[in-house]
Amino acid sequence: MTWLITGGAGYIGAHVARAMDEAGESVVVLDDITSGVAARLPASVALVRGAVSDRALLDRVLTEHGVTGVVHLAAKKQVGESVERPLYYYRENVHGLTVLLEAVVAAGVRSFLFSSSAAVYGVPDAELISEDAPTLPINPYGETKLAGEWLVRATGRAHGLTTACLRYFNVAGAARPELADTGVFNIIPMFFDRIERGEAPRIFGADYPTADGTCVRDYIHVADLAEAHHAVARGLAELAPGEDLTVNIGRGEGVSVRELADLVNEVTGSGLEPVVEARRPGDAARAVAAVDRMSKDLGWTASRGVREMVESAWEGWRLHHGDAS
Repeated sequence: MTWLITGGAGYIGAHVARAMDEAGESVVVLDDITSGVAARLPASVALVRGAVSDRALLDRVLTEHGVTGVVHLAAKKQVGESVERPLYYYRENVHGLTVLLEAVVAAGVRSFLFSSSAAVYGVPDAELISEDAPTLPINPYGETKLAGEWLVRATGRAHGLTTACLRYFNVAGAARPELADTGVFNIIPMFFDRIERGEAPRIFGADYPTADGTCVRDYIHVADLAEAHHAVARGLAELAPGEDLTVNIGRGEGVSVRELADLVNEVTGSGLEPVVEARRPGDAARAVAAVDRMSKDLGWTASRGVREMVESAWEGWRLHHGDAS
């Protein structure tokens, strides 16, 4: 098969593109390079610069490259920004997906894999969150991901596509330093940024009903996440036209924010004790994936632990931001 990966030069996208390329798949990437980095991609992967909202470009790429499947990762993903700019998020994440699906249907593409998020669950009240849990997003970002799932499944049923929606939990780490997350939006880079500036890492709320009072989250190594995409892509070949697979992508293990902060201090050699600040609105006490569907249906489970995530992320941070040791 030939897979088009939208957003394939981004942090997650480049890992997915490399994993699928190394597994022998034919891969072409579409990325507007607003946050992606072309150098992340191997020479064997073709890069087309442009947006998923450009229908003429999509038609050309799908035809010229003989695309048979799409992995759609291109999206805006900052929760706070989505609250401030909901129209922008709906235009980018939902309208862009609509244009892409129209082109996919017109080109006769048969498989579509959608990058979704645990944000669709909102603030769940469960020890482990299964794919059948209520979907009650609490911010525009999560709403756009849920709307995207609806649109993908409806299109698949109407036009005979096999579709998959992957609900990511907290992604971290790097397969190699040059592929590391260069932004300061996720918790581990946020810890690194504070430490590098000589400031104590921040913990938002320490009075949750958890073992140490801080939020508990499920962290997945980005290299595992990339391998999961390939497993799902293979699994789509076993589905009948119009069928959908919706799966959580996590480890099924919870790590508290304080435990993570302690591990970051250990890996970086920092002696800065975290400071506790007020809770952030909308933070769930616990959000950990039930992952049995992925393991049973597709025979895939994550293999990398949190220490490997932190160590690889730190190596990448030092490459991109200078040696902070």
